[in-house]
Amino acid sequence: MKNCIAAVITLCIVMQVNDALDFDKTRTAYSAKIFGFSWENCGKPDDPAVLKTLALSPDPITVPGDLTASASGNTTVELAAPLAVNVTLEKEVAGFWVKVPCLEEIGSCHYTDGCELLNQLIPPGQDCPEPLHTYGIPCHCPFKAGVYALPESDFYLPDIDLPYWLTNGHYRVQGVLGAMGKELGCLKIIFSVHSNN
Repeated sequence: MKNCIAAVITLCIVMQVNDALDFDKTRTAYSAKIFGFSWENCGKPDDPAVLKTLALSPDPITVPGDLTASASGNTTVELAAPLAVNVTLEKEVAGFWVKVPCLEEIGSCHYTDGCELLNQLIPPGQDCPEPLHTYGIPCHCPFKAGVYALPESDFYLPDIDLPYWLTNGHYRVQGVLGAMGKELGCLKIIFSVHSNN
């Protein structure tokens, strides 16, 4: 289920990026290198959904380019709609972490239902993308209580359009998953971006 938390949080970030595609004045296509990627659980000890492992390579990750990833996690409760996701995105500026506001669904945003975001990204009735499909990892709510594992798998990261402000710099992202006012899990990701912009 930790994989589910990671998937929901990652998909919220991806949705933020995809939303940027609709705004010509704020988007820029570029190649980038992502390096120094690290992660940690930031939730309470009794949070029911936890990421156990997450490995990405190579370092740096080149976009566009190939990525190898593996992950595992679990949840002790079913994760069902509505599944709130609070994303906090910060960029390091002159040695200080500055919160990036939520602009056009990008940045530090609150999503009332991560399940609906998944439905927008992968329409209901459509098979989950590979390698999730091969390994029986769901991509739609509800996510049953249990253990989920993604063995080492290869992905291709295509060219992407990002907001002009998501360029060179150090970033940290925190995603908190919750339902009915209760925190279910928390994941913090730190990385740096170097682009040709």
